[in-house]
Amino acid sequence: MSKPTLLEEVTFDSQAITSNSWERYPILRFPQSPAVNFEIIGGGCNDPCGVGEASQGPTAAAIANAVARALGQRIRDLPINREQILKSATS
Repeated sequence: MSKPTLLEEVTFDSQAITSNSWERYPILRFPQSPAVNFEIIGGGCNDPCGVGEASQGPTAAAIANAVARALGQRIRDLPINREQILKSATS
């Protein structure tokens, strides 16, 4: 599941950003996180680096493609949620 694709969004009012704290920003919380199984393997001479970040782009694209195939319309703004789907249907 790609919660950033389905959940995260910077919100505004007429004067400023309203999602200006972690309490107001819609982000995945630990209780919402799926279980993750992992295995640490030796990297040889490779320096340590991030692991899960590389999956974000392809996951978002897969979700967007699934929605487009199911609904026959492409959602081009994130997060992909009910509001975006309804807005896309009326445009």
